[in-house]
Amino acid sequence: MSTSAPAVQVEQVPSVASGPPRVAVIGAGIVGLSTAYALLERGVEVRVYEQGEPGNGQSGGVSRIFRHAHDDPRLVAAARASRAAYREWGERLGVEMVSADGAVAIGPTVDEHLPLLVDGGVAARRIDADELAARVPLLAGFDGAAMLDEEGGSIRTTATIAALAAALGERLVRDEVISVRPLGDGDGVEVRSGGRTDTYDRVVACAGRGTPALARTLGLSLPVAQAAHVRLTFAVRGEAPRTLATLQDSSGVFGETGVYAAAAPGNATYGVGLSQTTPARDDASLPVPAGLDELAARARDYVARALPGLDPDPVDVRHCWVTTLPWSDDAMAVWEAGGVLLPVGHNLYKQAPGLGRHLAAAADGEPLDASLRPEARLGSPR
Repeated sequence: MSTSAPAVQVEQVPSVASGPPRVAVIGAGIVGLSTAYALLERGVEVRVYEQGEPGNGQSGGVSRIFRHAHDDPRLVAAARASRAAYREWGERLGVEMVSADGAVAIGPTVDEHLPLLVDGGVAARRIDADELAARVPLLAGFDGAAMLDEEGGSIRTTATIAALAAALGERLVRDEVISVRPLGDGDGVEVRSGGRTDTYDRVVACAGRGTPALARTLGLSLPVAQAAHVRLTFAVRGEAPRTLATLQDSSGVFGETGVYAAAAPGNATYGVGLSQTTPARDDASLPVPAGLDELAARARDYVARALPGLDPDPVDVRHCWVTTLPWSDDAMAVWEAGGVLLPVGHNLYKQAPGLGRHLAAAADGEPLDASLRPEARLGSPR
């Protein structure tokens, strides 16, 4: 399946930065790119370090779910802010960043999340079996609890990464960061990479699985669990449906709970994964090498039972690392040390624009939003 980036319309951000870069961002995944773009919005010049292809690490793949549903009302509010930013950035850069097809959830989490969504001002409501079939026509018959998040949808990951990277232009450098060292006494932060040594006012480390290692050089031990994950992409049988909402299935009716699915542009393919992962050691070795194969087999079996509108033989696979905090699978937090900001979390694609704006503000000298500090335990059920 082709994942080539679509052409994007590149426009300047409202405040055009100039001069030498004041802030370095390490990592050009969705959080790093969002942070860098938000810095340019503020008129702060930035340099982004990425040793590989932008968006090809934990941000990889052609689609993700945008949803407002969370156990913590603070994350519901954060998702609303990110949805507004996705809309604003998409209009400015000339790309669709989130589809208009909505996000559907089925199963017992509906009763848990719907009141929080309504209280948080999200356009969400229960739907019956007929509307469920219209929104997710690939799904087998289901008459249990279901809801629609009207402003949810499939994140157009390839288009979003390409648009943000293009807007950064030559500010995005292909280089590996070797060390980050606060110089003390207000002298900034030194960044040594494969080909250069530079000093910045602040550094934002959005390095995914590599963030804990950078934190250790600063004397921090982050409570991050590492794991590996797999999701498969399946072709739609026959003609692609005009509407294909994302799906989260906590019902167990089809033999699994914690299933998610999102459509690629054009709705001809549907990416499906389980929320389960296989654990990894700190050095990225897998104690159970067959774990990913077992998860892939379960995803295929789920598709055969639950999604008869899909061909059960996958056309694509995506493996990636997962970094989670101990208090919630949706948790996120930001550590600070010596002028370096270190964001950590899982399921951050939907939160990236809002999180990026908070990180940009902190890198520009404002206090970090209190909800993002580790002691706030953002993502904990309330």
